[in-house]
Amino acid sequence: MKKIYLGLGSNLGDKKKNLDEALGRLQKQVKLLKLSSYYRTEPVGYKDQDWFLNLVAEGATELSPEALLAFCQGIERDMKRIKTVRFGPRVIDVDILLYEGFSSSEPELTVPHPRMKERAFVMAPLAEIAPNLLLDGQTASEIAAKLRGERVELAEGLAYEPDQRDFA
Repeated sequence: MKKIYLGLGSNLGDKKKNLDEALGRLQKQVKLLKLSSYYRTEPVGYKDQDWFLNLVAEGATELSPEALLAFCQGIERDMKRIKTVRFGPRVIDVDILLYEGFSSSEPELTVPHPRMKERAFVMAPLAEIAPNLLLDGQTASEIAAKLRGERVELAEGLAYEPDQRDFA
């Protein structure tokens, strides 16, 4: 099993329900090890949209990086994600941030995620669950502490509520 980190986000409909559904679907191929808190985050890039709800999951999988990408994209497709404008609104987004022992700069699969160290909506939850994780010689906590400009708030009172039907 390979350790992975995934970033999840939603800003359409019932955002928490969307994230919880995606987490339930992920568990068909990913053993979830740690989940960050839920974070309310200001949109980056395209600003004319609702704020996001984001989290980061640490997991383990037998899937290859390519198969994991296809699996995550299948979850997005099944949950009716429609790509409109770049960085635009979405029901669900599931990004591979890190995959143990693997890196790629291919356009269809870039790992580590190319912009993760610039995004507070990724680094704040990642630093919460893996503060000492090293990324290019800096810990996740050090990187998160240096990010400015993007508003990220802990979404108080939210916790993952699995739908038991997902675990059959």
